[in-house]
Amino acid sequence: MAKKAVIAAAALAVATSGAQAQSERKRLDAAESDPAKLGWMQGTPPPADKMIRFEDGSYFSFPRLRWSFSNWRQFFPTLPLHRGEATTHVFPRAERSDIDALTFTPLGSDTPMSWKEALGANYTDAIVVLHKGKIVYERYMGVTTPASQHIAFSVTKSYIGTLAASLAAEGKLDPDKLVTDYIPELAGSGFAGATVRHVMDMTTGIAFDETYTNPDADIIRHARAGRAAPRPAGYDGPDGFLAFLPTIGKQGEHGERFTYRTANSDALGWIIARATGVPVRDQLEQRFWSKLGMEQDAAIVVDAQGTPFGGGGLMLSARDMARFGEMMRLGGKWKDKQVVPAAAIADIAKGGGKAEFAKNGAYPTLPGWTYRNQWWISHNDHGGYMARGIHGQAIYIDPKAEMVIARFASHPVAGNVAIDPTSIPAYEALGRYFASGK
Repeated sequence: MAKKAVIAAAALAVATSGAQAQSERKRLDAAESDPAKLGWMQGTPPPADKMIRFEDGSYFSFPRLRWSFSNWRQFFPTLPLHRGEATTHVFPRAERSDIDALTFTPLGSDTPMSWKEALGANYTDAIVVLHKGKIVYERYMGVTTPASQHIAFSVTKSYIGTLAASLAAEGKLDPDKLVTDYIPELAGSGFAGATVRHVMDMTTGIAFDETYTNPDADIIRHARAGRAAPRPAGYDGPDGFLAFLPTIGKQGEHGERFTYRTANSDALGWIIARATGVPVRDQLEQRFWSKLGMEQDAAIVVDAQGTPFGGGGLMLSARDMARFGEMMRLGGKWKDKQVVPAAAIADIAKGGGKAEFAKNGAYPTLPGWTYRNQWWISHNDHGGYMARGIHGQAIYIDPKAEMVIARFASHPVAGNVAIDPTSIPAYEALGRYFASGK
């Protein structure tokens, strides 16, 4: 796709997302919707008009979600990821005053925007920038603090994908095996005939609607099964994330095209647990939280059976998310120990099939990108790649610039197509700035 066509398509997608959001709710800007200023959940008890609840869905309505995302554990059952006894890694600090003024041109626009302006445009809650392993920029907004365990949503997928890639590199998981070799319970589902690699790269041909604004979409039904969304009165559907997976049908051929479907991530978590005999929560704790000098424990949403929501349930601090990103940037090493096999990092960074990704057509803001092991790969000249979550959650890794960005946000629109135009160009501009020696 020519550059002008890409920008036009991105602008159209953003305009469509914006119009949809405007029709659904009054759009307050970041300052107007600041959850601290609006006083959500303040008081003992909070007054009725400041109350946020799970049961009525208000926890996921804008602008209340700007409070909810930093207090997610209040609404869901969770399991902890303990940091253990390891000494906390304290990042050296070399904070810079020149980043706020850095400018870039958003996709679909001719008007430059500053880095500082982009923070508001994207409803940023927290952001940490590392350069050469040092914190050069750190900001917190609203009710988010350095101690907050903010929901990471689909950034969680990249942690699960990294586990799978690690196990594959270690010979403990065979990506070429059929899903049903590990999970025979899925023999009658849309996963039948798919390989583990299809699941890892989201090229399965399953029937799964990921439309976040459709209350009847499969992603909502999946969340309800795992009690990650309110259930309607008289609910008689599957009980549990894993119980939902066998109900998924087939739509299309496996391996034909990339289609982003959260069910793949929960299936991958099931495969990982079966292949190793170790629960995913335990592996996240053993492989990452106990080894990376994390500042605090994390948590992950679980269903009634204790199964983690591998598609989007991780809650952690911004600095700890940056620690994970820095380990990835360092080729899987941390403190001279190989936490993730170098081969797994290389497999992620090389990306997936460009033809399969391009067939999707749903990501006009990501021309030339691919998807591999639950990571988004840019294939730009810096080798940048990302973990991405709805409403603006992100880890951006720029190997050439030796830069890692960890960001939490609470944008009114779920899909990143509305957020990318003022996020990705900002990340790339900062990477170029650092790579130039500034």
